[in-house]
Amino acid sequence: MRIHKEGRKTLTYTLLIGFVINFTMFYFLSKNVFTYLIFISTVVVFLFLVNFFRSPNRVYSGELLGRVNAPTDGKVVALERVFEKEYLNEECIKISIFMTIFNAHSNWIPVTGKIIHVSHQKGRFLGAYLPKSSTENERSTIVIETPDGHKILSRQIAGALARRIVTYVKESQICYIGDPLGFIKFGSRMDIFLPLDSDILVKIGDEVRANNTFIANLATKH
Repeated sequence: MRIHKEGRKTLTYTLLIGFVINFTMFYFLSKNVFTYLIFISTVVVFLFLVNFFRSPNRVYSGELLGRVNAPTDGKVVALERVFEKEYLNEECIKISIFMTIFNAHSNWIPVTGKIIHVSHQKGRFLGAYLPKSSTENERSTIVIETPDGHKILSRQIAGALARRIVTYVKESQICYIGDPLGFIKFGSRMDIFLPLDSDILVKIGDEVRANNTFIANLATKH
C-alpha cells in the first residue's frame, strides 16, 4: 500500500506521539487495563490514518477524449440540473460524489483538456453530504476546456472535518484524464458540472472509483 504524499507528515507525527505516549506509560506506570486501552486506541488511530491517506495505484488506460472520469472515490449523492453561477453562468448537469472517511481522498482529472480557471473560495465547514455545502463550504473550482470546446467544472468541497483542500493544477496547464488533481483531507465531496447534452452513466447511490468508473460521455461537437 502506498501512502499519499499529503499524509506522510501527519502519519510521522502521529507515530512519534503514539510512541512517546505508550513508552511513557509502559516504562513509568504500572500495566493495567487503562494503559492497554490507550495503547489499542493509538494503534487504531494510526491504522485509520494509514487507511485514509492510502494512495490507490490506478493508472488510467482508457480513451483520452469524450469520456468523463470519476474525479474521486465515493458515492453519487446528487444528480440534477442546476444553474452554475460562479463561473459558467449556464445550466448544467451536476453530479456530486461524497467521500466518507473510509474512501481514498485523492482527486483526479475528469477530462483531457486545458485548465482555463482555478480559484479558491473561503466558506463554512458544513457536512459535505448537505446540498448547500456546494455553495456555502470552503471550496476550490477548476474549469477544464476540452479539445471539442466543452467546459467541464470540477469543485473540491471541504466537509465538516476537512480543513485543507490541496489543488495541484494551474491555469493554462494542459491536463489529461486520470492525472492527479489534488487531495482533500478528512471527509469531503466533489461536484462536477457537465453540459446538458452529456450522456450520464451513473445514478444516485452508485459507488464510483476514480480512474475505473466513467460517469458520463460528452456529446461530439461537429
